[in-house]
Amino acid sequence: MIPRHVWVEMCDDAEHEACDVIVEMEDGRVYTAMFVTQPYLDHQMDFNYQMSKQQPDVPLVRYAALDSPHILVENLSRDTLEDTVDNMIALDVFEGFFTLVTDEEPENGRTTNNGKRATTQVAAVVINEVLTVDGE
Repeated sequence: MIPRHVWVEMCDDAEHEACDVIVEMEDGRVYTAMFVTQPYLDHQMDFNYQMSKQQPDVPLVRYAALDSPHILVENLSRDTLEDTVDNMIALDVFEGFFTLVTDEEPENGRTTNNGKRATTQVAAVVINEVLTVDGE
């Protein structure tokens, strides 16, 4: 697996705690994942704690329930994100944490998130409207 392009969500401020990354491989397959920092997880736990306080008879607890693949990184610099992608490919764990974005069944049958795949339409919108393109 060799990445052809890497698109990273544009972050307008230094306090951004999460961003989407889309990777297109040389064979044309496209994958996506969300990268987060520790403050993102802390804020998710605080949010759930505050929500618990609003409900009667609900125990107060800080937790984060993550519903899609999240990759925890120290920071969201482009170098960190690209190095993490390269590392995950080298360690052969990339497909376990990135979601394959396709309308067709992959040849090897591997997907993430219990077989759920994002659609190419969603990826196209994200690539064109949300992300910044790296140098080709």
